[in-house]
Parts: sequence; structure tokens; C-alpha cells
Amino acid sequence: MEASGVVTRAGLSLRSSRVDVIQGGVAVLAVLFALFALPQLLSLFWIDTSTVTVIYSIAALGVGLLVGRVGMISLGQVAVLALGAWVSAKLLLSTTLPYPIVLLASGVMTMVMGTLIGLPALRVSGLYLALVTLMLAGAITVVLTVTNFPNGGSGFLGYNDNYPGTIRRPSIATSDPAFFRYSVIVAVLMFALVLWHLRSKPGRAWVAIRQSETAALTAGVNVTVYKMWAFALTSFITGVAGGLLGASQGKLYTFQFPTQNSVILFAVVLMGGIYTMWGAVIAAVLLWVIPALFTIWGIDSQVPTILFGVGVLQVVTTAPAGIAHQFPRDMLKLGKLIYRLLRRPATTASSS
Repeated sequence: MEASGVVTRAGLSLRSSRVDVIQGGVAVLAVLFALFALPQLLSLFWIDTSTVTVIYSIAALGVGLLVGRVGMISLGQVAVLALGAWVSAKLLLSTTLPYPIVLLASGVMTMVMGTLIGLPALRVSGLYLALVTLMLAGAITVVLTVTNFPNGGSGFLGYNDNYPGTIRRPSIATSDPAFFRYSVIVAVLMFALVLWHLRSKPGRAWVAIRQSETAALTAGVNVTVYKMWAFALTSFITGVAGGLLGASQGKLYTFQFPTQNSVILFAVVLMGGIYTMWGAVIAAVLLWVIPALFTIWGIDSQVPTILFGVGVLQVVTTAPAGIAHQFPRDMLKLGKLIYRLLRRPATTASSS
């Protein structure tokens, strides 16, 4: 029996390693396609849409990390994204700092602020944590509405309606296709940073916390530290995404970051899949590509919000792992069904 168990575990480990290799290969091919082929195939409209999709995949990755890996429900990621965009816009318009330094500064600032936001939320969980983060997101939105985004005016707030300039892009990526590639590279780095955490000690601690905080405490896991670590990491990568968003848009306005967008982002992350990083990519595609297609087809771009609600209901009831997990399984079942249907006539003919 013991030998059988060892063989079974070895087989599962081998199967898991094969899956990791396949997923890694698919990810590399997808990145190469996005860098070298996609900008040549798309119009400027779709390049801009793809750039925003890549940026929001980073924000969606943060939501998936908190919900799927740590078990904390956060509805304030769009507000953190707005803070990152605010910081980067101010630095890019007021200083000559290199663009990568500005991105790091945006990430660090939002990491600090996100950690402070996470402090009062440590003692609550579930619905209460969702409400706390949603109210904090609403408060940030109100502050931004009052102060506006900096756009080149004088002073700390720097708001000027008549400012003719736009938010600076990196010198190596001033055109839309080049900035799309730049955003893809930054997104890959953020995904790699999160993957490194998931494969190391913090990832194991987050899994223990998600399963049971009491059991994690018994096992010696510092729940408070690792929860704050998760908030800090999520806020950092979301702040970097905000820095990219400001440069991609040229100018920023408060109506671009309504509070309800945090709820919609949470919904599409649930649909995409919270237990895999592919879910963040799918969530960003649902959030930006689907409405763009609806607009082209002459359908109200708000209709996808209704579909997202239906999608969340379907995920909760039948596919808790989301599209990233369910779609490959459904395609495999469909392939097997088609194979059986095609094979049946041949078998019948040979038997007769």
C-alpha cells in the first residue's frame, strides 16, 4: 500500500510538471505573438484597446491574488489603479525622471497607501471586508473628483483645463504599437513577480490562510504579516498598471474610474478564474474587448455588464474555477464527443 501511494504521488507530480511545461510554453508563445505579430495585424483602435486590456490584466491579477490565493475579497482595485495613475501623471508632467523610475515610484506609493488601507481591514473578512474596501474606494473616488488629476498645471495638484500637453511616454515607446509592446513587457514582469511569490514561502502561507486562518496560526504562519504582504504586493502591481494607464490615455479624468468599476472588475475576475493567472488575462479581455466589439456592432456598450452578472451567476453555480479552468475541459469533452460520433459510422460499416 505504501509503495502504491508513492507511485501515485510520483505520477501526480509528473503530470503536474507536464502541465506546467505546457502552460509555460503557451505563455511564451502568447507573449511572442503579442510582441511581434499582433501590432502588425491590428488597427490603431484595436492597438489602443489591446494596450488597455494588457494594463487591466495586471489589475485583475491583483484581484485574483487576493481572492483566489488568500481568500480576501477586495472591491477597491480600480481606486488603487487611479492612485497609481495620479502619482505617475504628476511625476511625468512635473519631472524629467526616466519612465521606469516613475513606474516604480507609482508602485511604491500605492503599495504604501494600499498597506495603510489594508490595516483596518485585517480584523474583518468576507462580506465585511468587501464593504470596507468598497467604501474606501468610494472615498478615494470622491477625493479624486474634488482634486482632479494633475495635467500640467502649477502646484501639487497641478490641474489646468487649458493645458495642451499630454502625459509623457517612455522615449523608446512613443508610438501606439511601441507602447503596446512596452506594456506587454511590463505586464510579463508583474506576472513573473506574482508567480515567484506564489511558488515561494508567501504563496504557501497564503494557501494556508485561505484554507483556515486558525490552522495557519497553529502551523506557525504569521497571518497578519502575510495578509499585509498580499495587500502590499497587489497594490504595487496595480500602481504600476496605473502608471501605464496614464501614459496610454494621454490625459486622465475622474469619470474614467467610477466606483462601480471595482465591482465589475471583481465580477469579470470571477468569470475568468481566480485560481490561475490565465484568469486575469481572460478577465481583462472580457472587460475591454467585449464592450469594444459591442460598440462596433452598434450595441450599447453597457449591455456586457448585464452579461457579466449572468456570467457570475453561472460561475457561482456550475464553474467556480472560472473560464480558464472550465473552457479547456469543455473543449476536451466536445472533442471526445466529435471523435466518437465520427468513429461510430466507421465501426458500424466494418461490422456489417
